[in-house]
Amino acid sequence: MSRWRVCGSDARPHLRRTEAVVHGQLAAVWLQDAGIWFDGSGVYNLDGPFIKNLAQFYSDSEWKLYDSAGNVNVTNTKEAFDGAARPDVAVQYQNHCVEGRLAWLTGGKAIQTTMLIPISPTKASSASSAHPGNFGITLDGVVIAESAPVDAILGAHTIAAFDHCGGHYNPIEGYHLHGVMGCGHLEGDDADGDTKMFGYAADGYPIHLPLEGAALSAANLDDCNGHSTASEGYHYHANGAAKNAILPCLMGEYDISTRAGGPPPGGPPPSG
Repeated sequence: MSRWRVCGSDARPHLRRTEAVVHGQLAAVWLQDAGIWFDGSGVYNLDGPFIKNLAQFYSDSEWKLYDSAGNVNVTNTKEAFDGAARPDVAVQYQNHCVEGRLAWLTGGKAIQTTMLIPISPTKASSASSAHPGNFGITLDGVVIAESAPVDAILGAHTIAAFDHCGGHYNPIEGYHLHGVMGCGHLEGDDADGDTKMFGYAADGYPIHLPLEGAALSAANLDDCNGHSTASEGYHYHANGAAKNAILPCLMGEYDISTRAGGPPPGGPPPSG
């Protein structure tokens, strides 16, 4: 299995159908070791040059995510993780990369989330004006969350790093997805002229990988990034991870109990 590093730890989950389990070990946390970050404007490798340049990149001189030896400041204990992955980030954990691990969740176990997803999707009278909280679930069992609260994360001078699948931890929801990077689809699932399916939305319609370039222009997607094709019927296409919004809305009816009421997205919460 491929290994991806987020703030120096292996955070690519080994997934089962109902839970995400991470096999991780701490690695060196120097400026050259990291995951990715996306903020609604782009996807960035959390490498040395990016981390070193955060103050200039975000036009904020308060940024300094590393020490004089080039070590990235990382939440490398459960206490630090709990203190940083919250809306009111403790002062001592500001200017930190927020790392989460399975062992730091309650009981050291994956958090299980139940979602009621219709077997037979039904179109609603209009696109949803409110988000369902969690947008759906991937084929390998990861919750597809709402947008990460980037303003809160950056406001505390933290980076809630994502792995190379677009996911990360928070203490409330465990491992979850904020961006689509091409993981989780079925091998050999080659829809004719379409991208691969990787999950189901809360309203029961399939979600496919993003479209790009001419294919995106020709797809004539609706307000919720959906369209119908002869081979696939109605389905959504996720946004690219750069947008920090896997889907903008839902076109179908969904169970209100899927709405999220709790905190974080892995960095300072509250959200997906």
